[in-house]
Formats: sequence, C-alpha cells, structure tokens
Amino acid sequence: MEFRRKLYKRGSSFETTIPMPLLFALDMKKKHEVIFSYDSKQNRWYIAFDERGKKNAGNR
Repeated sequence: MEFRRKLYKRGSSFETTIPMPLLFALDMKKKHEVIFSYDSKQNRWYIAFDERGKKNAGNR
C-alpha cells in the first residue's frame, strides 16, 4: 500500500503530519510530495520524499 500527499507551507510551518526533523535534507524552496508506504510483512510504515514535477517520478 502506498499513498502520496503534497508537502506545503502553512503560514510559518509545514503540514503538521510530518515532523520538521524529517525534513532537514529537503530544499524547502522546491515543492515535494510525501510518499507513505506500508510493508505488511514487517507491519511498518515508511516515508519517502519526491520532488514534485520531476520527470523521473514515474512510479506513481
């Protein structure tokens, strides 16, 4: 299972579902999507980031 959400700025902070320490490596001047992936075998959720508008983002 996988789903994506846009990451956007809300006033002086970012969407509250993503803790700021997880965003340290992102260039906040660019737009991103947050990808939530669930591994049912491990019973774990994983979070990845994808720059919106990238041509190689073909695994949607």
